[in-house]
Amino acid sequence: MLSSTFRRAATFAASRSATASIARRTMAQGPASGGEISDELLAKLGSLSTQALVDGLWVMGWPPAQIDGARPLHSSHKCVGRAVTLNFVPARPDIAQDKPAGGESPEYEAFEKCGPNEVLVMSSVGPWESVGGDIKFLRLKQREIGGLVTDGSVRDTDEIINYGFPCFSYSTTARQGPAAMQPWECNGVVSVSGVTVRPGDAIVGDQDGVVVVPAKVAEKVYNIAHGREEIEDIVKEELVKNPGPPGKFYPFMSGKIKPDSPLGKLLASKGITPENSNQFEGSADW
Repeated sequence: MLSSTFRRAATFAASRSATASIARRTMAQGPASGGEISDELLAKLGSLSTQALVDGLWVMGWPPAQIDGARPLHSSHKCVGRAVTLNFVPARPDIAQDKPAGGESPEYEAFEKCGPNEVLVMSSVGPWESVGGDIKFLRLKQREIGGLVTDGSVRDTDEIINYGFPCFSYSTTARQGPAAMQPWECNGVVSVSGVTVRPGDAIVGDQDGVVVVPAKVAEKVYNIAHGREEIEDIVKEELVKNPGPPGKFYPFMSGKIKPDSPLGKLLASKGITPENSNQFEGSADW
């Protein structure tokens, strides 16, 4: 009888241990943010083109970073800021019931975290679903937000353009969003058109699209991209002065320029060498 009692106790203890272990594994996750970006670095990233930033991440071997599903709502729209993320999930009755209501909704929590140096990144459940319109986004105008980026669509297009903040979306729509999806989480890791965005990442948008620069490598990406833009300016200047096919100098890969190549010699004439640039073969620092 005593042996039976011990067996039952041991079985119960093992069961509790297994349950606790599963619970720990279920709750385990990494930090949402990948680091911090200073205002100074943010401004420097915003001074570069999205092409240069994409190229910088590419040569480092990082996954694609351009949010293909986000296009500028107006030709004047450009943005730079730290990401504040908002994730939408497909509509379901219990989701609508359990989501904090009214002003406590995750979307309004996200709005209040935004200012001139932040870009609100909204992950939609579909490209044609509405993430919001003029009444909701009036608050973003009041917050003087740095920008709005979504792989979904927006409503009340003319009014949003009049609000003046940069907006990048898949398209525009007359649909109502709540019928298809609900805002569920503020400042978690989200996927936008298949691109991962973490809170605090740098978001840079121009007429060519939107690029996500991970906070963890933002300084390195800037150094590579800035070096590329300097070289491209020199190549363009040379081709304007001496017209001819660009193949003599272009394209080139950062970290692979040979000093004795035509491009290497052109750069040397401008004072850019392996001693002061990371764009040459053997000088790459990533």
